[in-house]
Amino acid sequence: MGGPVSEAEAPGTEAAAPRPPRRLGRAADAFLRRREATILVVAVALLIYFQSARSEFLSNDNLVNISQGTAPYAIIAVGEVLLLVSGEIDLSAGMVFTLAPFLMHYLVDYYGMYPIIAIVVALLAGAVIGLLNGAVTVLLRVPSFVTTLGTMFLVQGITLTTSHAYPAEIPPAAQGLAGWFGHADWSELIWCLLIVAFFHLVLIRTRWGLHTVAVGGNLLGASEAGIKVARIKVGNFMVTGALAAFAGILEAFRTSTIDPSSGGTGAMFTAVSAAVIGGTALAGGSGTVIGALLGALVLAELQNGFNLIGISANPFNIILGVAILVSMILNVHLARLRRAGRS
Repeated sequence: MGGPVSEAEAPGTEAAAPRPPRRLGRAADAFLRRREATILVVAVALLIYFQSARSEFLSNDNLVNISQGTAPYAIIAVGEVLLLVSGEIDLSAGMVFTLAPFLMHYLVDYYGMYPIIAIVVALLAGAVIGLLNGAVTVLLRVPSFVTTLGTMFLVQGITLTTSHAYPAEIPPAAQGLAGWFGHADWSELIWCLLIVAFFHLVLIRTRWGLHTVAVGGNLLGASEAGIKVARIKVGNFMVTGALAAFAGILEAFRTSTIDPSSGGTGAMFTAVSAAVIGGTALAGGSGTVIGALLGALVLAELQNGFNLIGISANPFNIILGVAILVSMILNVHLARLRRAGRS
């Protein structure tokens, strides 16, 4: 007389045992949803490949070379990540990288300023250039690509004119700071890791980072929510300028020379490439500082590995172009996975 018999209660049938959770599959899925996942896998794969090709790839001396090829560009890339996430870009960062050590040199050798004060002034000059970029972009509504393109040539002209296109040496009075600012084998990397850790926390744990993401993701919505869009964008321009200046000073101390041909557009494009390859979207609204560090590491591994195995540097731009295209395709795909996971 009772109701219909369920399949589990029907004679000759047994209730299906619950499947154990696929922990490995879920862990792998969670890993792949992270922005840094793909570039981390690539970095490890390159390490294994080049080590198998040349055993000295993981020697101490070569690891120092890789770290020195990673650190300055990763530092600039941190600033570029903040700008890209907020919907802007800075093409002048590479020229600020070149100008800052010359400014330190002028202040110490020509004006007798204490070296540490000269370094602080050089960093402030980088921030002021960022302030100029931000003011023109935000207040005058000039696209940041155009603004910073103009600033790039302006800063390059100032550097070449004041230096007469000749390199200079680190001021003797500043030699005592060399161990702190890049001359020791690992000091550049230590500075880089500290900066990456700090701005990673800023981006994901602070109101400034939350507002940066909001501004890049939905400018109108962020403005209507009361976020001071102009302050966020100008502030990120200033951070990028200061970081580019600091990276240039570190590199000058490392090489014990101040070269007007160092950095420039090459440093800027390497930093932007590192940010994009590392998972930062050019359209704004999302990005990762740790991914930018891994992107810079991958580029350093490629250059260093090519040299070790005797491959010409000419194909490097081919590899870089393919890496950027593939990374952007993966970024779009992983973004869809993340959205699907939230729904």
